Amino acid sequence: MGRTIAIANQKGGVGKTTTAVNLAASLAAAERRVLAVDADPQGNLTSGLGRKTRESRPSLYEALIEQRPVAELVVGTDLEHLKLVPSDRNLTGAEVELVSALAREYRLREALAPVVGQYDYVLVDCPPSLGLLTLNALAAANTVLIPLQCEYYALEGISELVATLQRVKRALNPELEIEGVVLTMVDERTNLTQQVIAEVRGHFKDKVFSTQVPRSVRLAEAPSFGQPVILYDIRSKGAEAYLELARELMSHGQLALFVK
Repeated sequence: MGRTIAIANQKGGVGKTTTAVNLAASLAAAERRVLAVDADPQGNLTSGLGRKTRESRPSLYEALIEQRPVAELVVGTDLEHLKLVPSDRNLTGAEVELVSALAREYRLREALAPVVGQYDYVLVDCPPSLGLLTLNALAAANTVLIPLQCEYYALEGISELVATLQRVKRALNPELEIEGVVLTMVDERTNLTQQVIAEVRGHFKDKVFSTQVPRSVRLAEAPSFGQPVILYDIRSKGAEAYLELARELMSHGQLALFVK
């Protein structure tokens, strides 16, 4: 049975979609079957995997609003083991249309249910908000991965996100847990970065991934070419970091299996 992981942080610019694109690609490179789900109307996950949004192509909107089978929406990517459920501008209207929908928080979980068993990992890229699209992702997920930028305001809003996760766990998804916090845009040369890392590790303890994602020119350039960084420059520090993050994430699953 596949693991569904929501990649979420209501604060923008923290490397959320960068993490979704490159973690999905790195897991696929390790020959894990991965489904990347673009739940952000901006569609950056879709374009970052080289599949620009097209009005003529159905997207996650059709699954959430028209309840079209997800299997009909899946498109391939440049990596054999990585598939994508794309986003487009129509998804912007889903927030409004879902308000009056029956079981509105469970639309994504219901949509993914028939296909989740076909994949080792289902990664859902959430919008930078705590609206209905993010709630749908959290209700569908087994765990949440939180990218956190190593800057002054890094922890601002995290308490709100954690409080939301607790509310979702109580009301919608009792199984929901935090997969981990991944530190992004790390520049270990600065004192500020060291202070933020210490504060985050003090707050989240062993929930913080050992792998840290550094600031990387190649990582920033890759989306403009519609490629994950492992295809754009496999030898870059960004590629190395996400490959290591994928290994660490896979070890989480092995540990959980061992504990059971």
